Amino acid sequence: MYFAILMKKNKSIGTVGMGLMGTSITACLLAWGHEVVAVSTDLYLEPVLRSNIFSFLDQLAGEGKLSDSPATLMNHLIITDDLSKLQGIGLVVECITEDIAEKQQLFTQLERLLARDAIIASNTSAIPISQLQFGMKYPGRLLGLHWAEPAHISKFMEVICGDHSELQYADELMSLATSWGKEPALVRKDIRGFISNRMMYAMIREGLSLVEQGYATVEDIDRACRNDLGQWMTFAGPFRFMDLTGLSAYLKVMEDLFPELSQAEQVPEFMKKLVSQGHNGLSTGAGFYTYTAETAANWERLFMKFSLEIRRLSDVYPQDVGDRLNHD
Repeated sequence: MYFAILMKKNKSIGTVGMGLMGTSITACLLAWGHEVVAVSTDLYLEPVLRSNIFSFLDQLAGEGKLSDSPATLMNHLIITDDLSKLQGIGLVVECITEDIAEKQQLFTQLERLLARDAIIASNTSAIPISQLQFGMKYPGRLLGLHWAEPAHISKFMEVICGDHSELQYADELMSLATSWGKEPALVRKDIRGFISNRMMYAMIREGLSLVEQGYATVEDIDRACRNDLGQWMTFAGPFRFMDLTGLSAYLKVMEDLFPELSQAEQVPEFMKKLVSQGHNGLSTGAGFYTYTAETAANWERLFMKFSLEIRRLSDVYPQDVGDRLNHD
């Protein structure tokens, strides 16, 4: 029942947690015609939250992605600290801190408020959905809905099934995600890290190993990835790229290279040392690189600009572009 309702314009969706991801997710839902009830424990920040969400909508307006003005869409937003305002809503997207106990506590509260067939979706980036389903009265309606930052721009989305998730709900979320301008991927069996994070961390582990063993610097690894993987990744995923360039060559390299790739189970000490010294990247002025307040702000601004440009390019080259015989 709720799915057909949700697919209609201006039907309400709830979000819980209004950090960076929560505000960006809220902006995405507003942009695609939903009313949003956003729950935040920090209601005193409402003016800041509204300003940030308006800014995200304004970015989309500049790309011609909105059917209404940002100001009009903001009228469809309610920000509250009262969880009971979610009663009667058909989909709630959880985006609170990555803490299993806190998420489970929230899901228990939501189950008291929501109808039996309402969907609860967690934006966890790594926690297995099956763990989050533990203790729920109706675990089949809890799934993962993994967004990428910036959520209002990126076409990325993963729909993740836990051990007890009902496929009907996964199908509904896949259709909804497509209606939001995403190209969703379905994770059919629960696994820690899902698809994108497992792929990314495998690459990061190899990069850390190369630095630790003195084969290359951080700068050289970033440069190599930018100008090789970064050159083709938006056009094709790894399997399509192997098809494009010939499987036989990859088979030979795999046979030779796989035994030599890092299989480390521990994070390198130099990475732990950076974090223990309080180096957290842009927010602290130092990470693998160093930043002034001005250069940190510049990197953030340019990342958002680049994300918009990449979205524009990926719209020109959708995943099935080669199957469209009339495409230039």
